[in-house]
Amino acid sequence: MKMNTYLKAGVLLLCTLMVTACQDFLDEDFKSELSPTNTFTSTYGFEVGVSGLYALTRSEYNTYGEGGAYIHNGACPYEALQVATDIVSLGYGDASLTAFANLTLTPEERFVGTYWNWAYSLIASANEILLFSEKNTNWDQPSDKELFQAEARFFRAYAYRTLMYLYGDVPYVETILYDFQLNFTRTPREEVLGHVIEDLQFSAEHLPENPDSEGFKPGRLTRWAAYHLLSEMYLLQENYALAGEAALEVINSGYFELMKTRFGVKKDEPGDPFSDLFVENNQNRKSGNRESIWVLQFEFNTIGGGTNSDDWTRRAWNPKYQNITGFVLADTLGGRGLAQIVPMKWWVGTDGTNASGDIEGIFDDADIRNSNYNIKRNWYYNNSGEPSLYGKKANITDQTWLSANTLFPALTKFFYGREENLSLTGSYKDRMKFRLAETYLLLAEAYLGQDNPSKAAEAVNEVRRRSGASVINTGEMNMDFLLDERIRELVGEESRRFTLVRTHKLVERVKEHNDALRDKVRDFHALWPIPQSIINANKDVEFPQNDGYGN
Repeated sequence: MKMNTYLKAGVLLLCTLMVTACQDFLDEDFKSELSPTNTFTSTYGFEVGVSGLYALTRSEYNTYGEGGAYIHNGACPYEALQVATDIVSLGYGDASLTAFANLTLTPEERFVGTYWNWAYSLIASANEILLFSEKNTNWDQPSDKELFQAEARFFRAYAYRTLMYLYGDVPYVETILYDFQLNFTRTPREEVLGHVIEDLQFSAEHLPENPDSEGFKPGRLTRWAAYHLLSEMYLLQENYALAGEAALEVINSGYFELMKTRFGVKKDEPGDPFSDLFVENNQNRKSGNRESIWVLQFEFNTIGGGTNSDDWTRRAWNPKYQNITGFVLADTLGGRGLAQIVPMKWWVGTDGTNASGDIEGIFDDADIRNSNYNIKRNWYYNNSGEPSLYGKKANITDQTWLSANTLFPALTKFFYGREENLSLTGSYKDRMKFRLAETYLLLAEAYLGQDNPSKAAEAVNEVRRRSGASVINTGEMNMDFLLDERIRELVGEESRRFTLVRTHKLVERVKEHNDALRDKVRDFHALWPIPQSIINANKDVEFPQNDGYGN
């Protein structure tokens, strides 16, 4: 597929998504033929259009078919951003992740191309809305134009964020390209980053302020999501003072707080405030959750919600316990896991009895993030058809953890199952994309960049106090501690590759913690290769490959 086809792909996708991507504001039938010229003619038309941007964004987590917005056509594309880091090893032999996990990437690898396509599809769709918003004069409210432009510019910035982290210098395109082109050039990353920051500054100024205002839809962006992402992009730019200021805008807004008491649909059942964050239907503010800043909407059986092939994170992280005699699939055990990745012992730890060697891990004893409500370490046979085993504890061993991938400490934040379909592949649980705990950790990163470990420790301690972990002092506060804290709080939620690239710690941390890759990882592995199809299509101008991947 040629470059301009990639850049325009989102235009076609946006049109086909308009009916399925929206939630409660699509209550009537649309014309059988939708196009930008008959859609982007009113506020309502732009509502339909921006809903397509939300759907395209959610589709980062899509796997196979079933009407998803964009199809990676392979299992667990998002986990390609977790392997070859310091947190997981490749588990069950999923070929779609092998090259990423083993650092044997080539420019032809599937997800190398599909992430590029996904990002430019989102950019093209955002650019279309921006172009037609300048032409439209039929607005319900005078502020509507800037509102939709703010949403479009946020999503454009979000897509370029991915491109910069994965590929470095990439073509910057800020309008719809109707003419056939074979002469794209790679825009320097710092220039692209400047445009991203400009987009987010505009979004922070013009997106809605109050997430509790009447009629505000779950999952809709606010200016605080823009400030959160702006903080991260300032960190990438190494503008640490502005990164801190952006994070504090969110923290001091008055709309968000770390959840420190039980809430939501299972608040009266065993658990803790951290585990409540990840219970189905607890992600949006209507549940009482005031920590979420931006939530991707995958809700089950809802127009505009997820499909059976959305968000396979559960399948990637959860063990294949169902393959052990004495177990049957259960939603309380996380549903059907495939263990495509498995947690490393150095951080998750062992108890010295179930696996060889006693590895302490990185959690305090009192840290609720390490409780069995949040990391399931105690597994009990649940198949009543095996009376000799039923109810007894199943031991985690090196064989179940590292070889068969059938039993190991599992992150309950990704547990998901439906009683009526225990073999379900995807997850319909809404996903917190930004939450306040991460904002505090971005603030800590900004203070470290300003050589202020005391302030950084204060920010980290806000997060640790919620979990019951001991507070840290200035002398303990450094980047490695912060990266460990991000594991404790955000493992599996954050794109670990992005964090390590931004902090210039990828190679160092892989060498320290990833036994399989410590002798293989090189500086050039901080970037993926440019998809070979892009280089081949750009016939009129040389489009250089990233170092280490040939030409």
